[in-house]
Amino acid sequence: MDIRKYQKTFLNTMLLTKNLTNKSILAYKSDLNNFFCYYSYKKRKLLKDIIVGYLDELQNVRKLKESTITRKIITLKMYFNFLRELKGIKNPFDKIKVKLKHSKRLPKTLSIDEVKRMLIVLNENISNKSDFVEFESYRDLALIDLLISTGIRIGEASKITLNDIDNKSRVILIHGKGRKQRLIYISSDKTWINLANYLSLRKNIKSDNSFLFLNRYFHQLTIHGIDNIYRKYKQLANINKESTPHFLRHTFATNLLNNGADIRSVQELLGHSSIATTQIYTEVTISRKIQVLDKYNYRNQL
Repeated sequence: MDIRKYQKTFLNTMLLTKNLTNKSILAYKSDLNNFFCYYSYKKRKLLKDIIVGYLDELQNVRKLKESTITRKIITLKMYFNFLRELKGIKNPFDKIKVKLKHSKRLPKTLSIDEVKRMLIVLNENISNKSDFVEFESYRDLALIDLLISTGIRIGEASKITLNDIDNKSRVILIHGKGRKQRLIYISSDKTWINLANYLSLRKNIKSDNSFLFLNRYFHQLTIHGIDNIYRKYKQLANINKESTPHFLRHTFATNLLNNGADIRSVQELLGHSSIATTQIYTEVTISRKIQVLDKYNYRNQL
């Protein structure tokens, strides 16, 4: 049986039954095509041996990240489970034990001082030299402050519409990964004021586009646009040159835990489907506590 010919059926089934986004489906398609390309050169061998050789190539020849290899393995397991249900073939992964060396990578954060400097620069950049410059400066402040204050992903910020905002309760509906939704509350008065100031300008924009954050053409501000805005202000604020907007998400989560928030609450606020994903932030808080105690604990000097 040619295992390749059921790819389209598999992808359509995933799209219809798993409530996945088109982005996820494209990732599955890419992973399968990648494996099938390898398979086409080795298909005279046993399927189990082909998979073992493929995984060895990913890890030791291509030297891909553990997270990338893990994702490809998950895709293949799902595909062969699908074939087992569809055609009754055995899943070769039932006899394959995969052990990857997972290196712990702590989330990268900004210091409180760096976040303050960025907010100062954003506020100093407010200008009314022209209608668009004013709109752009208030947009940038509202956007970056929202990322700082809520820890949402830039993809989630990009998707916010005007109808997602409840002005009375200061709550925003967030459209997260896997089409999951969650509500976030704007606890900071300053963040809410910055958002309100931008909204007052946003309402004057004559556009059929309902997205909250717009680019210069009054279309949806994409993740690339948000990334460019962040890059502009990190340079002006002279903060970590390697930082990305995702640093703000890590900083938000780490400081919640530092200030006493429980991990379950942080998991819900970040929109993580598994608490294991959130658990990594506890490693950061512990390492910082160790640094502080090693340096400042008076008992060390007695």
